Amino acid sequence: MSRQEIADQLEFYRSLGVKSLDVPVIRPLESRATPPARPASTGSDDAAEVLKAALAGTPAGKPARSVQRTEASETMTLESIREELGDCQRCQLSGGRTHIVFGTGSPNADLVFVGEAPGADEDRQGEPFVGRAGQLLTKIIEAIDLKREDVYICNVLKCRPPGNRNPEPVEVEACSPFLRKQIAAIRPKVVCCLGTFAAQTVMGMQVPISRLRGEFHEIEGVRYMATFHPAYLLRNASKKREVWDDMKKIRAALIDV
Repeated sequence: MSRQEIADQLEFYRSLGVKSLDVPVIRPLESRATPPARPASTGSDDAAEVLKAALAGTPAGKPARSVQRTEASETMTLESIREELGDCQRCQLSGGRTHIVFGTGSPNADLVFVGEAPGADEDRQGEPFVGRAGQLLTKIIEAIDLKREDVYICNVLKCRPPGNRNPEPVEVEACSPFLRKQIAAIRPKVVCCLGTFAAQTVMGMQVPISRLRGEFHEIEGVRYMATFHPAYLLRNASKKREVWDDMKKIRAALIDV
């Protein structure tokens, strides 16, 4: 690791509020080779097929239909998708919400963050990631030399589940088409899935986040990366090192032409 990389990593920890670090056992140099800036998909053929099927909206194991560039898809915008969503009553969550939390950020973002669902703060304000976890996400974004207004942030679900419980399948089924349309309208270079639920839902893989994170999965020209949710980092500060590794890969992918 170069001096600049060490300085960048320490600055990332400092921005996240880490005041001390355990010094790890130093491994031989050959075991710490820096990964290439443009990592290739390392998933199996079966895993890649599952991901492609999920993003195309077809069940795993069945042929995924290719994305056709139609006149309608060319003119689809975040505004038109929000209008289509309307005062959504497609599932039971509509009865208990304060606001629909659609998403926020740049419609031309190269990087999209996808979380699980709005929390209490997000439900009150109508914007994603505005609580403590959102403040940490802002620091993570700034650590890779971006601002919140440079990226786009949304969730799988657009309404808060009561008591912040896990989303139910019928709720995911109702909301997922709008998430897919948001990503299609923005056409980012990278989508970062925050946490187990978002990663498994968006990528269509029932794999633990500890195994899924850190690797790119490229579908239809968009790279998907999973990492730990900021709320999880608030309870497990030791995982910030792994998130920093993931963010470095994402930063490299954004500047790789």
